[in-house]
Amino acid sequence: MLLSFVIPCYHSAETLPGVVAEIVRTVRADGRYDYEIILVNDNPPDDTWRVIEKLCRADGHIRGMTMTRNFGQAAALMAAYRASKGDIVVGLDDDGQNPPSETFKLVDALQDGVDVAFGDYPDVKYASLFRMLGSRLNDRMACWLLNKPKKLYLSSFVALRRCVVDEMIRYTGPYPYVDGLVLRATTGIVNVPVAHKQREVGSSGYSLRKLFLLWLNGFTAFSVAPLRALTFGGGLFTLAGLVFTVCIIVRKLLYGDAIDAGWSSLMCVLLIIGGMLLASLGLMGEYIGRIYISLNQAPQYVVRLRAGEENAPRE
Repeated sequence: MLLSFVIPCYHSAETLPGVVAEIVRTVRADGRYDYEIILVNDNPPDDTWRVIEKLCRADGHIRGMTMTRNFGQAAALMAAYRASKGDIVVGLDDDGQNPPSETFKLVDALQDGVDVAFGDYPDVKYASLFRMLGSRLNDRMACWLLNKPKKLYLSSFVALRRCVVDEMIRYTGPYPYVDGLVLRATTGIVNVPVAHKQREVGSSGYSLRKLFLLWLNGFTAFSVAPLRALTFGGGLFTLAGLVFTVCIIVRKLLYGDAIDAGWSSLMCVLLIIGGMLLASLGLMGEYIGRIYISLNQAPQYVVRLRAGEENAPRE
């Protein structure tokens, strides 16, 4: 059986050789699987692609590709999944925080109706506060929008059966949300406790802007729940406005001129309602904009160069 390792790469020239070497040692020590390693360079301004080319020349099990621009981690993962041929596909990060030595804990969990095994970190070591906040926000959002079980932890260290990967790569839209694709493909998902290393080199590539875009993509990717929430919120504001109006009329009838006209409270209400309306229009505009871009067939990613393709497994 073939085991595919897919790794999106960004600013990982220093860490990638160590990660690849540990993958090779782990698979060869286990001895049950043949393997391939697919490295997707998301076009950072450093020497990552040169390192990938060198790794491909040194080991016929390794293939690489580089993008024409930075399309994001999700698009890089989708490119790697499409290039993979393995019966089981393992996704992990390029920074060494997901120890490849823990791989077979995930692989061996794919039994008896289990299609996906996510690594769970009892002692997680976040590279930055932004990464921690982004991970937690993504988890809460998946529970609300995608009906993710609350106790299920979605991590970047994951093993998937081929059938799940084949279903995921059917999605060709320009806004891939990998966790959402997994959750809609199967309910046979488990968590497996694995170790988590401290990041030794560099820092997380997730800026505040990238975290916001990640959150927004997950927020609008596979659910209309936000629009329904706006409808519910609009109904509450309408009801509150009617109640407030009735209260003002009753008080005016009871107390006459002793009651102030209430311009301040009126302005506050108008500002709240106006803000609600603008937020609603903005969210609806986001949905419509994504529909427009999808209809224009914007690419999910564009590959500039490939390395090691002559060693790729054949169909």
